[in-house]
Amino acid sequence: MLEPINPRFPLANSLNRIPFILQIVIGLIIGILIAVVYPYDKSILPTFGTLFVKALKSVAPILVFALVSAAIARHHQGAKTNMKPIIVLYLVSMILASTLALTMSYLFPSNFQVLASADASVSAPQGISEVLMNFINQAIDNPITAIMNANYIAILLWAIALGLMFRAAGDTTKRVLEDLAQSISGVVRIVIRFAPLGVMGLVYSSCTAEGGFSNLLSYVHVICVLLGTMLLIAFVLNAIIVFIVTRENPYPLIFTTITRSAVTAFFTRSSAANLPVNLSLCEELKLPRDTYSISIPLGSTINMSGAAVTIVVMTMAAVHTLGIETDFASALLMCIVAVLCACGASGVAGGSLMLIPLACSIFGIGNDIAMQVVGIGFIIGVLQDSTETALNSSTDVLFTAAACRRAERLQREAKAQQA
Repeated sequence: MLEPINPRFPLANSLNRIPFILQIVIGLIIGILIAVVYPYDKSILPTFGTLFVKALKSVAPILVFALVSAAIARHHQGAKTNMKPIIVLYLVSMILASTLALTMSYLFPSNFQVLASADASVSAPQGISEVLMNFINQAIDNPITAIMNANYIAILLWAIALGLMFRAAGDTTKRVLEDLAQSISGVVRIVIRFAPLGVMGLVYSSCTAEGGFSNLLSYVHVICVLLGTMLLIAFVLNAIIVFIVTRENPYPLIFTTITRSAVTAFFTRSSAANLPVNLSLCEELKLPRDTYSISIPLGSTINMSGAAVTIVVMTMAAVHTLGIETDFASALLMCIVAVLCACGASGVAGGSLMLIPLACSIFGIGNDIAMQVVGIGFIIGVLQDSTETALNSSTDVLFTAAACRRAERLQREAKAQQA
């Protein structure tokens, strides 16, 4: 449980006695009720949501930089960080998620009746080579510019490099890095305390936006396929993976990550903005800081099961609409491309949509048609992108916790055998 902002302030103490997730739910309900009663506010309530997301995005880059560099600087040779099993879990889950999305697309084929009405003016990468070049260009960036622009690929690389160099520094220098990371984490806790107000503003903006949820009615089928697939991943596929890894009932951990991470990610629609929330949750779960300070920022960059689902389902909807005959090998290749593309998807709202043309190109679908599919994606993004981000972000914590519990289980078994 987060500490109150000021323990001597009675209102802060009273709020702290209410479970934090309940505070968020209350904020959500209030936002919906106000939107129904008075849907005309364009300044005050929407500003709450805007400021909350902006605060999270502002503090996240420097937090990631400080945490990763401090964790690597204090890392001792031979100490375990559980990073290898976590990366394996990230990759396996994305492959299985894209395969499940392909299966759902065949079982429940979707069609876009009016592709021509979508906006095809947005630019997108034209091939895997362009995605790789973009990745390299992002990685080799000025560290100050990377922090200013929230370029997490470059931030991670610079933090790792700096942390490795500081491993040879004195204990006093390492302590400064550690204190810096702790101080920024304290700022993050203050920002997160305002999540109920932020969620209230965000849900009010969603309900009162032009067209609101009515824009989704013409795309109900594809939304159901997308959301159904992501829910299956969250509550079935991930549960199986976590059970295999931990040999424990996975659902208490799944429900914790859903309620504490997915809820805020759903409304911020940004894995980057949800980084502070995930790091705070890992601390509450008492996970090793040397592990989660690296795995969570890394997961926000490469762990994109939801993005892979979006790319596969939207591409197959275009294939079915155009009547293109597909064989299993081509579809499987598209799944692999979806996983690779998802790893490079941006940590901001709508990032995965811009990679749909890459998957479409495998089936010979031109960029004009593919970008119309992207336009449809932005229309349904109020649900699709929110659910995708919630799945991606909460899974970062889920797999980090699962890998740490696996390590604890193996240690207990080893001690039992020795005894």
